[in-house]
Amino acid sequence: MENKPEKTPKPEVDVFEEFLSRPPQEKYLLRLFIAGNTPNSNRAFNKIKNICEEYLPGRYELEVIDIYEQPELMEQEQIIAIPTLVKKLPPPLQKFIGDLANTEKVLLGLDINYYRSN
Repeated sequence: MENKPEKTPKPEVDVFEEFLSRPPQEKYLLRLFIAGNTPNSNRAFNKIKNICEEYLPGRYELEVIDIYEQPELMEQEQIIAIPTLVKKLPPPLQKFIGDLANTEKVLLGLDINYYRSN
């Protein structure tokens, strides 16, 4: 039987410094699932569009998918509520459900280093 060395988690300081050292040019691929032209859909679109323009200028692609026009994509992505934002790239895949009203939570969830962006 082979003894494998135990893997110890990195200290939080190392994780934070690794995060800060990431290249600022990572591209983001985002998909926003909406249901028609409703106030909730428009609010979610405007919110994520503003976040992308402010924190990811020139480094993102935002696909807006209306589930009434492309219901098969809703099934493929296993979307259970609308609006939902899916971060496809960079990994890991993340899903956000709701109107994306809390900018800090969205930035944190998207893994956007907004301190460096400013």
